[in-house]
Amino acid sequence: MPLDALGDAAIALRHPAATWREAVLEAGRALERSGAVDPAYSRRMVEQIDVLGPYIVIAPGLALAHARPGNDVHSDGLSVVTLAEPVAFGHGTNDPVSVVIGIAATQAHGHVGFVAGLADVLSRPDAIGALAAARTVGGVNAVLTGATPHHGRSS
Repeated sequence: MPLDALGDAAIALRHPAATWREAVLEAGRALERSGAVDPAYSRRMVEQIDVLGPYIVIAPGLALAHARPGNDVHSDGLSVVTLAEPVAFGHGTNDPVSVVIGIAATQAHGHVGFVAGLADVLSRPDAIGALAAARTVGGVNAVLTGATPHHGRSS
C-alpha cells in the first residue's frame, strides 16, 4: 500500500543539520510548512527523544520523529528530510541517520493507516537508500508512492 505524494512544503532535501536536534526540528518545520502542526509540536518531538532516547531510529539510517497528539497538531501529516551529511542520534546499531521522517497525528490511533503505508514503503530493501539519494521532491515522492523502481539515485 504505497503512500500519497507529499507536497513540496513537506519535503526538505540535503538539509545541513549538524545534530540530531537540528534534523528533528527540520522535520517539524516541514510539518509546519505543510500546515499539519504548530511550532510547539517540533519542540515536543525533540523532548520525546530527550526523555526516551533514540528509539525513533528504527532502521539503519532512518529516524521516525513524532510526538503524541496535542492541540498543536491540526491534521495528520508526514514530512521527509534528507540530510546533507548523516548525523548521530546515539543509537547503538542504526546510527548515523540520513533520512528523518516526521509524523503528526491528531488522534492516538489516527495515524495507523499512513504508518502502515509507510511501513510497506520502508520494507523495500532499497527504500531508505533511495530516499537518502533523492535530489528532487519528485524523487522522494517516487519512492513514497511506488511510482518507480528504487534503484540507486532517485531524481
